[in-house]
Amino acid sequence: MAQRNTVMSICKALAIILMVIGHAEAPELLTNFLYTFHMPLFFIAAGYFFSSRALDDPWSFCSKRVSGLYLPFLKWSLVYLVLHNLWHSLGILNEAFGNWTGGVTHPYSWHEAMNRLMQIVFTMSGYDEFMAGAFWFFRGLLIASIAYLVLRRLLEGHTRFTGTSATVAIMIIALAFNAFRFANGLKIPGIPNGGLRETWGMFFFGAGVLFKRYEHLFVRRWPLLLVAFLLILGAGKLHTCGMNNGGNMKDLLTLPLTGTIGFLMTYWIAGYIDLLPGLIRRALIYIGDHTLYILLWHIPAYKIVSWLKIQYYDLDPRQIGCHMVIHFNNTDFFWVLYTLVGVGLPILLIYTYERMTKPGRRLIALPGLLRRSN
Repeated sequence: MAQRNTVMSICKALAIILMVIGHAEAPELLTNFLYTFHMPLFFIAAGYFFSSRALDDPWSFCSKRVSGLYLPFLKWSLVYLVLHNLWHSLGILNEAFGNWTGGVTHPYSWHEAMNRLMQIVFTMSGYDEFMAGAFWFFRGLLIASIAYLVLRRLLEGHTRFTGTSATVAIMIIALAFNAFRFANGLKIPGIPNGGLRETWGMFFFGAGVLFKRYEHLFVRRWPLLLVAFLLILGAGKLHTCGMNNGGNMKDLLTLPLTGTIGFLMTYWIAGYIDLLPGLIRRALIYIGDHTLYILLWHIPAYKIVSWLKIQYYDLDPRQIGCHMVIHFNNTDFFWVLYTLVGVGLPILLIYTYERMTKPGRRLIALPGLLRRSN
């Protein structure tokens, strides 16, 4: 049996922690720093676990993608849809406070709820923006990974491209397609937000496939780690963009670099952590194997900290409806508490559940291999 890659588990743990920090409205430089690379980490990690066997059995690959990405998305989107009006009745969501741009949410009518149901089922959109805003990742990884598989089969079946050359060609196609989109202001019809994140996801999925092939060349060295950190820090200072819904030519020139360099930095850090004995290593491995639950539950978990912040500053109680966190005095250190609860509470809940049930039936791992452990 192949030895388990715990470095990748730690790498995914660091990635999900960075995501929670970013959603917690951390200090601007820190947020700008992590947004340059933290979402590409997930797609690169998913590509790392891609097996060439999927080229011979594409239907099994697609079936696993659907069961590991679409079905959890469908289940939890429906749960949040059912809970939406209840959250309003409890004041957790309200029409007075919303996101930092001023948008607010409201209770759903029957018609609006059914419309959202149709969007959830057929386009993987329509989920609760204020409580499930990170759910775009399910759709992004599903489309990116299947698109990569389809293009690679086409290239290897009808051209001379194979293996590495086919993957490089797919990455170039993704970049060229985004350049064409930016130059002409186009969007992919039928995909929410025009498919920009999905196209970037395909590029970084390919980067993960290449990294697995040439992993032995990227030897962990402190000088390389320092250089990578300084480069990403400089990118954050320049406020280069991440995998957001917008896009321009500047992103086309910077995001492939910051995404891949940021992954290498994170992977090297994870490698050093993996050499440590004790609790920190084990905790990060566990978090990396359970990133799904943090993705699902970190925003509702924030509401506990928002309630504490309301008490501390004597704020309007309706500010608990702010998305994703309370924006008042966001230069304080409440972002640290938001992060601790956003990561810790979901992990505590799933750990408790697993201790109370048979460990052989737990659902683990996101991204890449959403699987049932045996």
